[in-house]
Amino acid sequence: MPGERVEDALEAARLQRPRGITAILTNLGENLTDPHQADDVTRHYLDVLDRIADSGLDAHISVKPTQLGLDFGEETCFQNLSRLLERAVPRQQFVWIDMESSAYVDRTLALFRRAVDRSPLVGVALQAYLRRTPADLDRLLTFAPAIRLVKGAYLEPASIALTEKSEIDESYYNLGARLLTAAAKGNPLVHIATHDGRLVNRLDAFAADRQIPPARYEYAMLYGIQRPMQERLSAEGKRMRVLIAYGDNWFPWYMRRLAERPANLWFIVRN
Repeated sequence: MPGERVEDALEAARLQRPRGITAILTNLGENLTDPHQADDVTRHYLDVLDRIADSGLDAHISVKPTQLGLDFGEETCFQNLSRLLERAVPRQQFVWIDMESSAYVDRTLALFRRAVDRSPLVGVALQAYLRRTPADLDRLLTFAPAIRLVKGAYLEPASIALTEKSEIDESYYNLGARLLTAAAKGNPLVHIATHDGRLVNRLDAFAADRQIPPARYEYAMLYGIQRPMQERLSAEGKRMRVLIAYGDNWFPWYMRRLAERPANLWFIVRN
């Protein structure tokens, strides 16, 4: 994190621009306890969209459904997301819907399908370690959505999620290859969101072998993680977008991620 304030995130995005690296901004927090908090979060992101427009930065926003009130009802969440899309669409700003734990997948995908009817500039994250994701992707590709592919960071039972790194890596590669193939045929946008250098190299080779134009997809990584690889990809003419998290809720969010999946701690230490 560059800091807790949105101003810190915007400044970090500005400093990356000379290197050809663009941004996604996300305010940390999830599973709200009061419906009024969802309205506060929505108004915050409306302000962020205004600030991005005023700055001239190439920056998306990424929101978690539970930040927008999904725990208080699907309609509450959709109405708040619709407010964001109404502000973003006239400016051609992109809104990403993050994916949370497996209990929220069906509701998040239903939210996404409704959002696509409002704007083509909306995307959703899919988690490669969930056993259901290949089937979910089959259904989503029927209407050419924008998808950010991540490995997944929540603790899930083996009946729901792959647990071996080699299995998760292979799932990620196979799903990534399908998304890149779809991107070459006109899929709105694909984010290859991983810090795994081997997977990046494999998918990079896949795209090069099939002559998939770099404009059809982007690599996405976290701010401050694998910076040399981020700069290398950008220097090679690849589209590189960095997710910049901020907010005063970082400590409980961070500790929850470590508690749910201790492997996340090793990921942080290695980087």
